[in-house]
Amino acid sequence: MTQSDNRRLGVELFNSVWRLMETREDDERMLHAAHASAYHWSEAPECEPKNRARSEWQVSRVYTVLGRAEPALHHAQRCLEICEANADKIEEWDLPFAYEALARAHRVAGMNQEAAGYKQKAKELGEQIRDQEDREHLHEALASIS
Repeated sequence: MTQSDNRRLGVELFNSVWRLMETREDDERMLHAAHASAYHWSEAPECEPKNRARSEWQVSRVYTVLGRAEPALHHAQRCLEICEANADKIEEWDLPFAYEALARAHRVAGMNQEAAGYKQKAKELGEQIRDQEDREHLHEALASIS
């Protein structure tokens, strides 16, 4: 396997996870694909902190879809840690989405007060996102946290 294969697989698997989250046709495949995407991205020479953070974000999201709070919390926290440690190497929307992941994971854990706090933090940081489309994506994600 070449280094470019790792990037290609990371991207392909990341995208297939989205389809599997939408269809819920194969939850086991979705979970394995999310972890495989994170692995292949981490092995790609182009892997930057933003790619690692987004991988952790997606893995957390998959676990919330599956209703599995503990691993969702773990991966959401990893996403936040990567964002905080690399503030100068991520996009302006990565940190608000890290808080969105924490809000969603806490909601799945039944920790509604914590979820509300993280959701509010995501909203506040989201207001600083300059690109309107990116800001709208965050608002949509936050609105889907029930």
